[in-house]
Amino acid sequence: MKTTPPTSLSSLCMVMDNSKKLGTIVFLELFCLGCLVISICNAISDVACIESERQALLRFKQNLTDPSDQLASWSNGGNCCDWTGLVCDNLTGHVIELHLGNLHNPTEDTGFPGEPFERSRLSGKVVSSLLDLKHLQYLDLSGNNFGGQIPGFLGSLHNLRYLNLSNAGFEGSVPPQLGNLTHLQYLGLHDTLSTYLYAENLQWLTYLTKLKSLDLSGVTLSKASHWLEVTNALPSLIALSLSNCDLDPVPPLKNVNFSSLGALDLSYNTFSNSISSWIFTLTSLVSLDLSHNSFQGQFPDGLRNMTSLTYLSLSSNGFNSSIPNWLYSLNHLQHLNLGSNNFQGTISEGVGNLTSAISLVFAYNKLEVAALRSLGKLCSLRILVLSGLKLSQDISDVLKSLSGCLSDRLESLILVNCQLSGHMSNQLGQFKNLVDLYITNNSISGPIPDSLRTLTSLREVDLSENRLNGSFPEWFGQLRKLEVLWIGKNMLEGVVSEAHFSNVTTLKLLQASGNRLSLKVSPDWVPPFQLSVIALSSWNLGPRFPNWLRYQKDFLFLDISVAGIIDTIPDWFWNLSSQFFYMNLSHNQIQGRVAGILNTNPPLGYASSIDLSSNFFQGPLPCLPSNVGTLDLSNNSFSGSISPLLCCKMEEPKSLGTLRLAYNHLSGPIPDCWMSWPNIFSMDLKNNNLSGSLPSSMGSLSFLQSLHLRKNNLSGVLPPSLQNCSSLLALDLGENKFEGNIPNWIGERLSRIMILGLRSNDFQGDIPHELCALGSLTILDLAHNNLSGNIPECFNNFSAMASVRNSSDPISYSFGHFKNSIETTSSRVKVAQPVLSGQIPVGITDLLGLRSLNLSINRLLGKIPETIGNMGTLESLDFSFNQLSGAIPPSISKLTFLSYLNVAYNNLTGKIPSSTQLQSFAASNFAGNTLCGPPLTDNCSINAVEPDAGGGNSEGSEDGLEVDWFWFYVSMALGFVVAFWSFAGPLLFKKSWRSAYFQMLDSMGKKARRCFWMDQRMGLKWIGFGFM
Repeated sequence: MKTTPPTSLSSLCMVMDNSKKLGTIVFLELFCLGCLVISICNAISDVACIESERQALLRFKQNLTDPSDQLASWSNGGNCCDWTGLVCDNLTGHVIELHLGNLHNPTEDTGFPGEPFERSRLSGKVVSSLLDLKHLQYLDLSGNNFGGQIPGFLGSLHNLRYLNLSNAGFEGSVPPQLGNLTHLQYLGLHDTLSTYLYAENLQWLTYLTKLKSLDLSGVTLSKASHWLEVTNALPSLIALSLSNCDLDPVPPLKNVNFSSLGALDLSYNTFSNSISSWIFTLTSLVSLDLSHNSFQGQFPDGLRNMTSLTYLSLSSNGFNSSIPNWLYSLNHLQHLNLGSNNFQGTISEGVGNLTSAISLVFAYNKLEVAALRSLGKLCSLRILVLSGLKLSQDISDVLKSLSGCLSDRLESLILVNCQLSGHMSNQLGQFKNLVDLYITNNSISGPIPDSLRTLTSLREVDLSENRLNGSFPEWFGQLRKLEVLWIGKNMLEGVVSEAHFSNVTTLKLLQASGNRLSLKVSPDWVPPFQLSVIALSSWNLGPRFPNWLRYQKDFLFLDISVAGIIDTIPDWFWNLSSQFFYMNLSHNQIQGRVAGILNTNPPLGYASSIDLSSNFFQGPLPCLPSNVGTLDLSNNSFSGSISPLLCCKMEEPKSLGTLRLAYNHLSGPIPDCWMSWPNIFSMDLKNNNLSGSLPSSMGSLSFLQSLHLRKNNLSGVLPPSLQNCSSLLALDLGENKFEGNIPNWIGERLSRIMILGLRSNDFQGDIPHELCALGSLTILDLAHNNLSGNIPECFNNFSAMASVRNSSDPISYSFGHFKNSIETTSSRVKVAQPVLSGQIPVGITDLLGLRSLNLSINRLLGKIPETIGNMGTLESLDFSFNQLSGAIPPSISKLTFLSYLNVAYNNLTGKIPSSTQLQSFAASNFAGNTLCGPPLTDNCSINAVEPDAGGGNSEGSEDGLEVDWFWFYVSMALGFVVAFWSFAGPLLFKKSWRSAYFQMLDSMGKKARRCFWMDQRMGLKWIGFGFM
């Protein structure tokens, strides 16, 4: 309807009057509203917390340990609503929120849980005074270290909407009382650290009908068989995270009620075969993580209809098909991770349709990349990971293909182990926003390009394990944002000075080991950084001990091994970081004493590793703290007893797994403290001066795999308790003074043993047949004892020696926090210089994988087994100094790998078989027999003694020439009588001749044994019962 303007003055005045009234009313309303706001603000500023709640919080604080003093504001005075971490209601003053979560990520900085996180962890006991906070709606205790079970009384905080106890150090069973929190919308019990949380029944979750987000990652749910039915009954659930919960399998689900579910994380479980079909019905899912399971087969076709997905991870499974092209039509995908599967075929040009992609991971598959240029056109892409794919290209060609609009936006480029070659060109300079660059383990050569200096946003750079040469550029010191630098295992050389680090104040990790670089800095240099990881092995840091290390007080990892340091270690070094979990000063010439107590307290309960080996440290051993997992003090000059190391602080639980004290000057008995070290699995105490018998408490080391006590002065019989060490793989007790019989229980109880060394002791008696049960045995050394009897016929039961293995394949076992191994490429048996008799068991030739057999210096009779040639892998064979007779079997010529053969001083006869190997050995290796043929000078002439092959003419030689046997025997008897009385007669009747003669024989025997010992050192593999 049309409005007519007023025509009279009175009408106009009336309109104006009404307007003034309306304005006045509006003004008054605004004024009142302003006053109200001001009064509310004043009320807020003046609101005080409730006294009973303040006292409850103080009681809560009294039971806590606060290493970073973050609760300093919590005191008796003042308004508790102003305390750190508290939020009060604006009107009532009641505490409604308590924020005590750790602000630091446990894997921040260098990927190791560092000092900031550990220092900020509250510990102690969560007490029930929290129940006085009756209006509490929000409780965050995450990232702390309380220990014990989650308090059940938390279920009485009925107003809670948010509860986060993730990584808070709790362990044990999750209390079902949490089901009383019926208003709860968020529950986080995420546990990825060292604690152990579990739940056997999740039925209490069904009462949390308002729950929107549930995170039980890391909580063991293997016995909670109804987990899927319970979570499916939560009508409001939006996000469900059950990563690393030990779930298997995914049960079927008939009625799917996850209508609101937007995020599902089932990663790090043990699901296998195919993905359950109910997951594909969740078409509203935005995020799906099924990584780190055991799914197999074709790429899951059910994902085709999940068009809302923005995040999809199928990494670390067993999918083995090609990648379907329809995947690239899911144009909402922002994050796609298909890494570490067996996907085959090519990444097609269709990948260019993922225009929303922010991160793409195709790493460690069998894929070919035909679409590098298409990837270069993805203008939204920030992260590209192609590690492990065989790009087999020049690095410059790869960078050129990616140089589309991607080059202006890419932040992370990960090309580890891609078979890249060539020089790193200045094309890297095109990627202006690059933050992370990883091109590790390729064959890239040439110098580090200057274009890197223009990438001022670089935070992490890994160029390690390539063939980079030239110098380490000084301009690295201008990359102000650099935090992580890996350049190890290249061919860089030259001098590094202070200028190289002038402005890298944020550097946390420096891994440059394996180059030929020299650090030349002022003795007073104070580095501008605080490193968590220092790895400079093989650098030249000496000859003085690097003084700049005294300013690195927060390191977690230190490796300055093989660094040319020739100096006394300063006292201040032992007072540096107490949080390290790896320290390696080995292979220098550092002298001095080690601190009386090695202080180390790695974060999050990690066990530390200390390697001071191959130096000149001296003095007594230090007291070992409970959290050291690996200790290597070998090849030094430590002296005194082992007791100070092992028998201090016995009341503390011990973490030690590997102990190496070999090649020192340690003496005295082995202490009887082993019951306090239950986790030891590798021990090496060889080449010391330890004495006495083995303590019975060593039998408590049930995890022990490797025990090396060779070359000490240990004595006595082996304690029966040692049979409890049933995990033993290697037992080396050689060159001591152990006595008694070889225990039967070695074969009965130590069934896993691979290496058994008992040589050069005083063991006596027969070789126990029980040893034949050691099917894994690859090295047996019983040499230089007082054993007697026959070689057991059952030696052919050594099944590990019977299998033929590649000569380059080592027999190995691993141990230690950082991998170490004892390896031998041989299977060997040595039974040299006991006084064994009888014949060589024919079954021993069934050990087809044997590389060395030594039966020298015994009293073995009979013939060499005719089947000796079946042992085709033999490289060393020694039958010398026995009483073997007959011919050398012709089959021995089949031993084409034989590099050492000694059959000297037996009763062997006949012609030496012909082969390339046999004729190449020294004639002395066949001496003391009646043999002929090369390499001997006797070429088997007519007068040579030939063996009777059976069926020959007893009255004539093989060529028909007759022999007068009667006169032969007469002349032999006459010669014996004349020789005996002309030589042996005076010995019988003249004492001085007799003494001189036997002294001469003794001297000759010693010389022969020394020569023989030298010959034995040439053998690579052996089965020995001999002298060595």
